[in-house]
Amino acid sequence: MKKIWNYCKLSLLAMSLFGVSAGLMTSCQEEKQPGAAGQSEAVIENIMTRTSIRAFTDQPVDEATVEKILRAGMAAPTAVNRQPWAFIVVNERKQMERLREVHPFAQMLKTAQFAIIVCGDMERALPGASQAYWIQDASAATENILLAAHGLGLGAVWCGVYPNPDVLPKVKEVLGLPSSVIPLNIIPIGYPAESPTPKDKWKPENIHYNKW
Repeated sequence: MKKIWNYCKLSLLAMSLFGVSAGLMTSCQEEKQPGAAGQSEAVIENIMTRTSIRAFTDQPVDEATVEKILRAGMAAPTAVNRQPWAFIVVNERKQMERLREVHPFAQMLKTAQFAIIVCGDMERALPGASQAYWIQDASAATENILLAAHGLGLGAVWCGVYPNPDVLPKVKEVLGLPSSVIPLNIIPIGYPAESPTPKDKWKPENIHYNKW
């Protein structure tokens, strides 16, 4: 009889503990849901509040932050996973000045802490007529870089290089790029010295469903 009673007590204890665990699990799940919603809103806010920054402070940017931005760039979608991109980080003031001299619309390099040049490597691009997909891949990487910089409290601006026939060869020369590598853009980056209001680009008239 005593053994039976002990067994019942153990059973009740196990049921009690299971009930507590289940309650805690439910509570944790409930807590996670609002957090996930908050994270989703933060992602959308980061996209909607990003804007081009053309003036920067003299606050340095550490290497770990630069790597985070580059990792974000390489997380972009890429056709057939060819990853035909290459990234050149320029943080020497003399080299940044040389780029500023050959690119009339990249004068913000004067105050930027560093720049990332997003390139396409034709040796890794798709063959034949599909080669041009490198532009889409490198552009997707560029947008990731811009969003990552903004999310980390930095500012950045996209300065196009390709396909400008005047700027393109000069940038290639400054960077010593091989013939198979094409610079898509220059992205000056640093901590913002300005806070422009993001433009509202929402236009319902630009949306079509199912056909034009």
